[in-house]
Amino acid sequence: MPETSRRGLLFGTAAVSAGAFLTACTSNEPKEKAAAQSNQVAADDKPGTPVTIGFAGPQADHGWLNAINVNAKSRAEKYSEVTLEITEGSNDTAAQIGQVKTLINKKVDVLVVLPADGKALTQVGLEAMKAGIPVVNLDRIFASPQAYRCWVGGDNYGMGLNAGHYIGEQLKDKAGAKVVELAGIDNLELTKQRSQGFADALKNYSNIKLVARQAADFTVESGQAKMAQLLQAQKQFDALWNHDDDQGVGALRAIQQAGRDEFIMVGGAGAKSAMDAIKADNSVLKATVLYPPTMAASAIDLARALGQSKGVAGLAEMEIPTSLTLYSAVVTKDNIDQYLPTGFS
Repeated sequence: MPETSRRGLLFGTAAVSAGAFLTACTSNEPKEKAAAQSNQVAADDKPGTPVTIGFAGPQADHGWLNAINVNAKSRAEKYSEVTLEITEGSNDTAAQIGQVKTLINKKVDVLVVLPADGKALTQVGLEAMKAGIPVVNLDRIFASPQAYRCWVGGDNYGMGLNAGHYIGEQLKDKAGAKVVELAGIDNLELTKQRSQGFADALKNYSNIKLVARQAADFTVESGQAKMAQLLQAQKQFDALWNHDDDQGVGALRAIQQAGRDEFIMVGGAGAKSAMDAIKADNSVLKATVLYPPTMAASAIDLARALGQSKGVAGLAEMEIPTSLTLYSAVVTKDNIDQYLPTGFS
């Protein structure tokens, strides 16, 4: 399950290589600026210095996490000079620490780590950095910025914020509009951030009230059970914000079984099943707010740039940034064809 408590610089690479960010000098630019750009050393698609990237993530027991692995592997295969050393993945922090230590002992050039628990793996991140192996911390953030060279991830607060604004705009002219929320796991920071963003967005719409909230567990079964409870307790409402498309599969089952269709539903993360439903436009599901697993491809791009001592094409700096936050776009039937290729199973 995606998690981060950090929001930073936008880096939208949804299915785009680092080379796509190259910018050309135009004739009306000052000569000094043009010269500086022409001398800039930045990563591009051309083969460069060989780089071995170690990749360690948690067990792929969720559609989004599986998509993380798929994106990392496919991006590494794009570059002939990149060798990817990928671990099996584990939700056991001790096991994942051992896997990262193995990659450190192999003396990989760069590490990409999506920790099962950011705090628990901070020490091994520090160990890698002290050993001279730069770390790209993916999504779930380490407890110390000294444990990574660059953090890249999604925007949980932004997910809730954009979901709230979308729902708000749909209901802004309806007096006494009622909204319910099907959250994730309440003790996770990511769930708190998504709920806070949603609450903050709704403050802009005085006619809308959040009348019920239920926490689920990011599974189809929990989504169905908790949604059934919400439907039984709330005989009428106008919109539903569901934090996760996997649990949303179960939520839709409960909605269909109850024969309810008086409200609109907004999902979260960008699963292919949700996008297919949005495109078909034959259910209450009208939108999903992205938490792009393509961040793993971006992490590989950044690791490759680090290994080759290059910056990011399209940026003026000679080094990659220290923090990159992806944007949580709202996908509807109007833009579904653009985002459908990024949907995950």
